Amino acid sequence: MAKPIRERGTLKENLPTLKRLLKLILTSHPVILWTAFIGIIINAAAGVVGSLFIQRLFDDYITPLVKSSNPNFIHLIHAIVIMGGIYLVGVLTAGLYTQLMAILAQKIQLSLRKQMFLHMQTLAISYFDQNDFGDLMSRFTNDIDALLQMIMQSFPQFVSAIFSIVFVTAGMIYLSPFLTIVSLMIFAISIIFLNFLSKRSSKYFNQQQRTIGALDAQIEEILNGQKVVKVFSHEPQVETQFDQLNDNWAEASGKANGYATMLFPFMGNLGTVLYVLIAIVGGFLVLKGSSSLTLGTIAAFLQLSRSFSRPIAQISQQLNNIILALAGGKRIFELLDAHPESDQGTVDLIRVKNENGKLIETSDLKHDEWAWKDNSRYVPLKGNVQFKNVDFGYTKDQLILHDVNLNVKAGQKVALVGPTGAGKTTITSMLNRFYDIDHGEITYDGINIQRIKKDALRRSLGIVLQQTNLFSGTIMDNIRYGRLDATDAEVIASAKLANADSFIRELADGYQTVITGDGSDLSQGQRQMLSIARAALADPPVMILDEATSSIDTQTERKVQAAMDNLMNSRTSFVIAHRLSTIFNADLIVVVENGRIIEQGSHEELIAQRGKYFQLYTGTLTLE
Repeated sequence: MAKPIRERGTLKENLPTLKRLLKLILTSHPVILWTAFIGIIINAAAGVVGSLFIQRLFDDYITPLVKSSNPNFIHLIHAIVIMGGIYLVGVLTAGLYTQLMAILAQKIQLSLRKQMFLHMQTLAISYFDQNDFGDLMSRFTNDIDALLQMIMQSFPQFVSAIFSIVFVTAGMIYLSPFLTIVSLMIFAISIIFLNFLSKRSSKYFNQQQRTIGALDAQIEEILNGQKVVKVFSHEPQVETQFDQLNDNWAEASGKANGYATMLFPFMGNLGTVLYVLIAIVGGFLVLKGSSSLTLGTIAAFLQLSRSFSRPIAQISQQLNNIILALAGGKRIFELLDAHPESDQGTVDLIRVKNENGKLIETSDLKHDEWAWKDNSRYVPLKGNVQFKNVDFGYTKDQLILHDVNLNVKAGQKVALVGPTGAGKTTITSMLNRFYDIDHGEITYDGINIQRIKKDALRRSLGIVLQQTNLFSGTIMDNIRYGRLDATDAEVIASAKLANADSFIRELADGYQTVITGDGSDLSQGQRQMLSIARAALADPPVMILDEATSSIDTQTERKVQAAMDNLMNSRTSFVIAHRLSTIFNADLIVVVENGRIIEQGSHEELIAQRGKYFQLYTGTLTLE
């Protein structure tokens, strides 16, 4: 279920995120950015120069014409054309920087999403176990979109507003220092109010983004488990959970936008107040005969005062988008800052050929001999696996496995038996190093697996999971996922080994049948046979089959079991048993209870011991 939402959002907490976002924007595509900056500066300067030109228009052209008995409008027309040209430059540069920032935003979005995806591939399985999938998906969509809007719209408008304020202030001081002081006093009041509202809204925008992630996680969870919900008639409970999360989002969003929407009308009205105040004060000074103020000066100053309040209102309007982007950016950087899966291994897995009793490395996949390359030494891969006094816990203070000792010889079929939660799957997770053990040692052909590169280790292991994952694409593509360079003939041969060829050919498009919705049109048994075919194509020396025969009918189970037997032939195999009938022929049966191995031996040996396995076999105990 979704995790509780923490409220964050103080300026101190958002400052590192802001710095990283600015660095990202400033360094990603500097040519595009600085060209846009030049456009922003020219646009801001054009607005101020145009406003200052109003003074000359009134004092040098309009006033003399009004007083003249024989007015000549040629000079006035020239002045109007010049002023129109100035404003046209402003319009063109505004269009230029808007387009450039849109291009920059798209490029950053593309790069950042790719960076997130590539980094996600380096993370350990434990990261995905500890984070909701829906919440992770929200970072790729909602949070990225918030950044896109900020870079494309809020950031350029914010920068434009800063330059406008600087240029307008300089122009106002040039026209009238006294009226400038009056304007700045009003501006100081607005800054105090803006600071108050931004602090309040920031907290709730952070909460809003987290509640969106939690809501997405819950929706994804329920969609995946829709059959279970309906079987148990839990629709009312699911609706209650959804309503709670939806209400949490609505509350956070309402408060965030409530504070944010107060900003723009406040600043708009502030501009009107400032305009009226300057008109009154300036008009009074002109009537009093002030030598420094003229009608043109007042007209220009009034225009600048509008230009002064507009960027402040612009900043206030974009603050909510910026705060929202900071909240999204924080979650994105949390993903990017997650530590990649560590791998200190040096031993690699290679193909070798035997020439005159000597192993020689080769890239020819037709050679079926594998070897571990340990520096300059080659160790033939046999499939001998040994657990020595292994302890493990997902948290340090709560062990799941206790003193596990297990010696598996090459080519043996090992069945892990025990109730749900006993630790069977955890044992196999130690073998592929999805998690690392806390104590003890696991060796693979005499080599400590912590010395083996994780990629090499996992290439030597084939896994058939109970929950089969199929991907969008054809059946041929899904089987070929086991080895991407496999030919069609090799794919079909693997399908035959998995007993999947017959049902595949019965489909309308055969191997070119497109799989959608994780193969929901296929039965559980058919999906498992495809999974077995995929593992067979990879041709791993060691197989792990995690309860692969559960949740299917008896007839299909026979086909799947036969496919698994084909797959396990001549391979070291670990089978997590769901039904005892499937493991009577195992070379070694291991009984696991509460994270400990309590019995191990062949079927006959364990029956003779008349212990836990005997009780399971006779029906006194059950696996569930």
